[in-house]
Amino acid sequence: MASKKYVIAKQLGGKKVITNKGEKIGRLSDVVIDRKSGDLKSMVIEADDNSKIARDLVGSDNMARVPFKAVFSVSDVIVVDETMLV
Repeated sequence: MASKKYVIAKQLGGKKVITNKGEKIGRLSDVVIDRKSGDLKSMVIEADDNSKIARDLVGSDNMARVPFKAVFSVSDVIVVDETMLV
């Protein structure tokens, strides 16, 4: 049986978020969770002002939203699949 690795959400806060092509989107600020299922829905990102992708994702609260399904990898940085952001 394969073991699962869990990451405490508190440890994710402030991590840099980049695309799989290396563009910095910003830093993780918060996560949005479905209250009924407990599934992670999206990440709330403090957008990098120099990122065109981040500017395209920014909402009325000046924060970018990235769907959790776009997350490719989590380690020292969070890598998201750029094709899933459009």
